[in-house]
This record gives sequence, C-alpha cells and structure tokens, in this order.
Amino acid sequence: MVMNEQRANLSRKSAENQQMSMQMSILENKTEELTRDRDNLNWTLGVLENKTEELRRDRDNLNWTLGVILDFNTFPVNEHCPDKKCQPCLKDWIQFKENCYLFHDPHANWKSWQNSRRYCQSRDADLVVIDSLQEQEFISNHTQPYSIYHGYWIGLQVTDEQKWLWVDGRSVTLQYWLMKKLNRPGRCILMIPGKNVTASWDSAPCAMENIFICETKALIKSE
Repeated sequence: MVMNEQRANLSRKSAENQQMSMQMSILENKTEELTRDRDNLNWTLGVLENKTEELRRDRDNLNWTLGVILDFNTFPVNEHCPDKKCQPCLKDWIQFKENCYLFHDPHANWKSWQNSRRYCQSRDADLVVIDSLQEQEFISNHTQPYSIYHGYWIGLQVTDEQKWLWVDGRSVTLQYWLMKKLNRPGRCILMIPGKNVTASWDSAPCAMENIFICETKALIKSE
C-alpha cells in the first residue's frame, strides 16, 4: 500500500517536473523571440533615426540653397547649374565650408581696394571677411607671393573714427598682423602671402593696386 502511494507520488512529481520543464522551454523560446523582436526593433529604430537625420540634413541644405538663390535679383541658372546639375561654386572659385572664394590672378590687372571690391560685388560677392583661424589658414594656403611689397586685398579697412571694420559692418575681432610692416601706413588691409599664417596682415594705402580675394556663399554646403 505504502509502496503504491510512493510510486504514485513519484509519478506525479515526475509529471510535474516534465510539465515545468516544458513550460521553462516555452518561456525560454518566448524570451529569445522577444529578444530578437527587440533587437530587430532597435535596428529598425536606428535605421529610421539615420534616415531622419539624413532627411533633416537634406532639408537644411535645401533651405540654405533657397536662401542663397533668394539673395539674387536674377539667379544665373546656367552658370551655377550647367547641364542641369548645380555646383557649390562657380568655375574658378574654391569652396571652403559654407563659402566660395575667388583668388584674383596675379597676371590679371591689379586694382585698388575700392575697385577690387567693385569687381567682387559685380559677381554677387564681396572682399573676403575672415571669421576664424581655419579660414585664415585656408586663404593662406591658396595665396602665392607675386611681388615683394604687394599682397591680396581683404575686406577690412579703417573708418574715419579710426575703427577697423569688415565690409559686412562687423568690428574686427581676430587679428593677424605682420610683426614688421612692409608698406606705408594706410586704411586698407592686405594679406601678404608666404608669411606666417598668424602674422600676415599689413595696412596699405587704399589706392595701391594689388590682387584680391572675393567671397560669397556656396550654393551647396559641404558636410
């Protein structure tokens, strides 16, 4: 009698263990399935986040391009978009970040500061305004010596109140003056090529003829 009860208890416990083992297996499978679903969801979210960021950049770039176009009274489509493919900068201009730069050819006619500015403005640009050391380095790397006492006009001059101002109306903050002046004192500023990057500006009479650097916004920003 006792043996039969023991056998019955063992059989019952064995069945319970099997059932528990089966439930554990089902639970493990479900956990793995949920883990895969979570990983797939995280991957999908990552793809969507990347796509959203890409679309945001595209939107910002399109807004930038639209803003540049709206600055023109008449946008020169054929010049900026030859063969229906728009370029960040016009031919012979060099892009750096959000701007395009034209380095006037030393073999072309040299100009006074004011005539240099007029030349830039006739191309929907202006004399360069230097906002950072990185921009100063970029410009320095693209200039070349062409005459001992001459350089490249930049968009900086002194006002009647003896205040240095950029052509966009901002006061000068960064300053990269030569340690030893080359030219006679004047109210307009040259960048002297071949000098130390952080010491290459010199003042000169505005009527002095030099080559120059124009700057305008790029139609398409570089990433």
